Amino acid sequence: MEKENERVKNPVLIVDDEPNYLVVLRELLREEGYEVFTAASGEEGLEMVNNIDIYTVVTDMMMPGINGLEFMKEAQRVIPGLPVIVITAFAEVERAVEAMRTGAFNYLSKPFSNDELIVTVGKAVEHYKLILENTRLRRPHQSGYSGMVGKNPRMIQVYDLIEKVAPTQASVLINGESGTGKELVARAIHDRSKREGKPFIAVNCAALSENLLESEIFGHEKGAFTGAAAMRKGRFELADGGTIFLDEVGEIPLQLQSKLLRVLQEKSFERVGGSKTLDIDVRILSATNRDLREEVSAGRFREDLFYRLNVIPVSLPALRERLDDLPLLVSSFIEKGRRELGQDNLRVSPEAMQLLMRLPWEGNIRELENTIERAAILCSDGEIRPEDVQPDTLLEETAMPGESDLLKMIPRSASLNEVLYSVEKGMLSQALEENDNVQARAAEQLGITKSLLQYKMKKYQLKKKPK
Repeated sequence: MEKENERVKNPVLIVDDEPNYLVVLRELLREEGYEVFTAASGEEGLEMVNNIDIYTVVTDMMMPGINGLEFMKEAQRVIPGLPVIVITAFAEVERAVEAMRTGAFNYLSKPFSNDELIVTVGKAVEHYKLILENTRLRRPHQSGYSGMVGKNPRMIQVYDLIEKVAPTQASVLINGESGTGKELVARAIHDRSKREGKPFIAVNCAALSENLLESEIFGHEKGAFTGAAAMRKGRFELADGGTIFLDEVGEIPLQLQSKLLRVLQEKSFERVGGSKTLDIDVRILSATNRDLREEVSAGRFREDLFYRLNVIPVSLPALRERLDDLPLLVSSFIEKGRRELGQDNLRVSPEAMQLLMRLPWEGNIRELENTIERAAILCSDGEIRPEDVQPDTLLEETAMPGESDLLKMIPRSASLNEVLYSVEKGMLSQALEENDNVQARAAEQLGITKSLLQYKMKKYQLKKKPK
């Protein structure tokens, strides 16, 4: 069972221009527990290799555009040592031999059996895992790291810091806005520590009241309070030997902070309503979206506890501070949508990507993921367009300067539909006028597609003016 669980984490990419072949091979390898990505061309395959951690590639030799040999050379340039299995027709054996000479892991001649493919892929994945183990080639500087996606310099600094701090027993305080991936950092630290394989227990400190939080963290004895019908172990006890992650640690009430400090100092605690002291061996990782130094100054957070938690600080940038990573994140979420929704042709239009790059993303990566998931469900023909991502996210943009003054100018008797009609028609007319009635430029200025602009022109009876 342990080996099967490990195998799920092993990502395999299949590249073939025949859709039926992609489906058959994908389902076959998924049944074996692999995480399978598919690409219908060498070009699409290279985009995935650049954006996703891949352990093995299975590619057809003869494809339009970039053929299998060219794809292999470029893929191995991006990921050194990447095993590539080449699929050839019987008449292409010479080309397969050439591929072996230039770096292919193995080749399969059509027709081949399912067992042949499974065994060959298994050997290739194990070979690459051995390379990773021997050289610690985790590719943090490519496109991602341990479930995190991004190659922005600030993210690379985070990856490097995780590598340094993970083997130690130091407490780590992860700072960052909501939705920036603080729990992913905590899990990466745990997975690279000597406690890997031991429990990783997460506690959302903001989700519970003081009494419930104390019971959740430390557990309680039978009869400790009304409703405590039986003894219950707390999160610290469950995490013994492993790691406990205190998310939003700044929300812990002052009285409970003193008990947490004792755990850090003495490695022991008592359950609520109990007198027996329990010794534990737990590493504490914590996270907050607050400035705990300000909380200390305001008297809302204990200074001694802050310094105990903040031995190693890790700061995560907001998405708006690393927008160069947004296309990589979108690509990752699109691939997730392909797998979960069964939409192999799911894609983002250039216009939609331009809009995504302009949005404020106050909810950070979590908001982006939700936006792509919603758009993937609502879009037509598998293509996400600007209108698929506009409805909710545009409403979350920060208020324009003078917004309150604008509201004062609207007559109280005006209905919402009348105001929206007037504003939208006015913006369309202005954009067309400013762009000399060139619809493509006007649509780009408004952040919508040309077809949507034409639809709205018809809706508001805005005719193209003659030059």
